[in-house]
Amino acid sequence: MAVMEQWGRSKSVAKRSKKYLEEALYKKLFKEGSSEVSVRRQLNDFLKSSKRVYKWEVGDSIKKLRQRNRFYPALKLSEAMGRRGMNKTVSDQAIHLDLVAKTRGIVDSENYFIDLPETSKNHLTYGALLNCYCKELMTEKAEAVMEKMKELKLALSSMPYNSLMTLYTKIGQPERIPSVIQEMKACDVMLDTFTYNIWMRSLAAVNDISGVERVIEEMKRDGRVAGDWTTYSNLASIYVDAGLFEKAEKALKELEKKNACCDLSAFQFLITLYGRTGNLLEVYRVWRSLRLAFPKTANISYLNMIQVLVNLKDLPGAEKCFREWLSGYSTYDIRIVNVLIGAYAKDGLLEMAEKLREQARRSGAKPNAKTWEIFLDYHLRNEEINSAVDCVANAISCGTSDGGKWVPSPEIIETLMKHFEQEKDVEGAEGFVENLKTVMDILEVEVFESLIRTYAAAGRTSPIMRRRLKMENVEVSEEVDKLLDMVCME
Repeated sequence: MAVMEQWGRSKSVAKRSKKYLEEALYKKLFKEGSSEVSVRRQLNDFLKSSKRVYKWEVGDSIKKLRQRNRFYPALKLSEAMGRRGMNKTVSDQAIHLDLVAKTRGIVDSENYFIDLPETSKNHLTYGALLNCYCKELMTEKAEAVMEKMKELKLALSSMPYNSLMTLYTKIGQPERIPSVIQEMKACDVMLDTFTYNIWMRSLAAVNDISGVERVIEEMKRDGRVAGDWTTYSNLASIYVDAGLFEKAEKALKELEKKNACCDLSAFQFLITLYGRTGNLLEVYRVWRSLRLAFPKTANISYLNMIQVLVNLKDLPGAEKCFREWLSGYSTYDIRIVNVLIGAYAKDGLLEMAEKLREQARRSGAKPNAKTWEIFLDYHLRNEEINSAVDCVANAISCGTSDGGKWVPSPEIIETLMKHFEQEKDVEGAEGFVENLKTVMDILEVEVFESLIRTYAAAGRTSPIMRRRLKMENVEVSEEVDKLLDMVCME
């Protein structure tokens, strides 16, 4: 049946007139790559055109956009369905509701749900709304929707229960999960792999390891759900957290048996978890298996492997793996370099760390905020404050240029401001404060109080200081206010 459907699709594509797109819409959207900018450009070109497209293509495209976290283009495409005369199924409406929540917020998604016709308010759209509330940690509203679904006697699957249990996990109430499981059983709702995984995690959170093992045994006895590799990676992780390394390795062997399809994520979980048990031999064995299964090894795999080797203090092995990556990478990844830079910096090998940073720069991969954060930590540990100040400035600049924001921690801010006080360095303090203002909307009162103390210690004045504090809506302590009288003298 699936073959016939695919053949039918191919035949319909071959018969397209010039009114239709020459290639599948999802291919067109990702023609220039999957970046937000390129996808939006291709989508806008399509929406402006009069070209037609089949509904299944729109559905496939929305699915692929969601998988790549391109929620805004997915929403625009979903909105275009109505304008192009395509009738939305209830499933389409549930997906649209989720996209509205992700791009415009929960209030807009609530309004969208309210405006739906009553015939569309079934388990799919109610479930989507419930999931949105759970992701926003809106417990009361999520529970109210769940009660409404029961009141309407909607056919409930494991999905809404899983969403609710995930919410309880996130808000630190894992003890509520067993009662949800009991309700599912009472209502004859089949538990799926995700249900078992979250149930296991909830028991582990209250240190009930024997309870975790009972869940695994129950799943085996039930027979309707076969534990996949995620189940055993979950179990192994629980054992590792509990320090039960022998049991963890047995679970990892089960994980390997379940990874018959050679899932990349499974390999990476194996490497990470064997690393956490301290078993370097198994880490290398699984790495060889991964390389055989994926000869064109992805950057993310090298990143994971090098991080595990660094954590196991196998620096020569990490360096060898890094050289192997250098010999065949397709895209230079500064994250991989940062792991090795971090290892060198931690071992006090500053010269080697700086050399690696320079090599990355020459290869076209400029240091990012994380790179400078690593050097910042090194200089702070060694009380090299002037170098630390430079690192903060570089990290802020890199974070901004990458379209994000890097903000130093309150502890770092306090350390550097104290340094300026002790050194009576007004210019340094002012420059640091100006840098902070580029990434922080509001500066803590402690920053301004330290700045005033720096002026006072240096015997410097600033007649406009009170005006600055008023503009920043800052009220200093009584003690600092006395210093302010001195600082503001003409």
